[in-house]
This record gives sequence, C-alpha cells and structure tokens, in this order.
Amino acid sequence: MTGFRIFLAIIFLSLIAYTGITISNHGINLLPIFFGDMKTMAWPGQFNFDFMCFLALSALWTAWRNNFSPAGFGLAVFAFFGGMLFLSAYLFILTFKVEGDVKQLVLGRRRTSPGAA
Repeated sequence: MTGFRIFLAIIFLSLIAYTGITISNHGINLLPIFFGDMKTMAWPGQFNFDFMCFLALSALWTAWRNNFSPAGFGLAVFAFFGGMLFLSAYLFILTFKVEGDVKQLVLGRRRTSPGAA
C-alpha cells in the first residue's frame, strides 16, 4: 500500500505542477480548446473524447462507491471535472480511511461488511 500511496502522491504533485505551468502559459480557458479539438474529428479530439469517457467512468464509480448518496454525487462532479488530480487525492485519503484494505477501497465499507449483498 505504501508504494501505491507514493505513486498517487507523485501523480498529484506532478499534475499540480504541470497544471500550474500550463495555466500560467495559456490561461485557464480549457473547455473551448478541449471541445474544439473534438469538433475537428482528428486525433487530438479522439483522445479528448476517450479521456472524457474515462472521466465519466471515474465519476460513476465514485458515485456508486458512495451508494449514490448526495455526498457521492457531489464527489462524482469533482471526479468528472477534476480528473486524475481529484482521483489521486481521493484514493490517497481513502487508503488511510480503509486502513489499506483494497476490497474496501474499491467497493466501499457497506459492500464489504458481513451480510452485504
């Protein structure tokens, strides 16, 4: 679990640095560029669409893991728009919350407790 936590911390810190540099060089106006690339129907747009599907899956998993609760839906919004920056921090925190139990990390406590369906 320590290796996984180090991996998540490296991702988080690297993305913070990369995002900060990108914003300082190009501004924060990501969405027109992101969707503009998709509109051209070329490889950058294909990559963006593929990535957006990963974001949707991450958001769905986050909501599901939190039993589609109001908090789960709120976290799902952060998962979709925050991408790996959110997911790396979220998983890092969860590894401590579930005390390193991978089954609970992925499924949540409710689904791993005795008698859970």
